[in-house]
Amino acid sequence: MKNQNSEQNLTITHDEQAKRFETSIDGYTVYISYQERDDTLVYDHTIVPQELGGRGIGSALVKHALNYAREQNKKVIPQCSFVSSYISKHPDYQDLL
Repeated sequence: MKNQNSEQNLTITHDEQAKRFETSIDGYTVYISYQERDDTLVYDHTIVPQELGGRGIGSALVKHALNYAREQNKKVIPQCSFVSSYISKHPDYQDLL
């Protein structure tokens, strides 16, 4: 499944088999991975290569992943500190916890 993220003009793909949301930029793959536990998504890693850091790409991926959880009526466990920090800064996602 592909989705265009207008904030970053990213095409984010949901690789259901690998259990991650990903995009490619300048030859680098950026992704957030998850595990499924019943009605919960455990977001465990957000990977942004150092060369792409500071451009808001990680935040765009996390936002996309959280919106996916909401659309699927899933709860979220943010094992990844980046996801946890994002939710702390965006209280509109607190209901997913």
